Amino acid sequence: MTLTAAVLDSGDARELAGFYQRLLGWPRGADDPDWVTLRPPGGGTGLSFQSEPEYTPPTWPTRRGKQQMMSHLDIEVADLDAAGRRAVAAGAVLAEYQPQEDVRVYLDPAGHPFCLWIRR
Repeated sequence: MTLTAAVLDSGDARELAGFYQRLLGWPRGADDPDWVTLRPPGGGTGLSFQSEPEYTPPTWPTRRGKQQMMSHLDIEVADLDAAGRRAVAAGAVLAEYQPQEDVRVYLDPAGHPFCLWIRR
């Protein structure tokens, strides 16, 4: 078996794929109205995006009775501040709650939390 992609749902697959394309710089593979793929240039596991008309953004941090986060992306970076500026320029929002000093949690345009982190 080979894991080919993680799939993120949203109300608009193309919009969310565009955000991650700006953030990561990966080229598009499939590009349909409700299904878009991004693949890392050197190969490996990619990201796919699926439109879901009834999509509800998760709540971060988790709260009882609210839509739960099912997964999140961890993106290793060399410089948290520079990567954070790039994420915001691409359309992310810095999450209010930050659990660790060497990790920054952002929300993508569909509300999915993702973490930028540095190896120590």
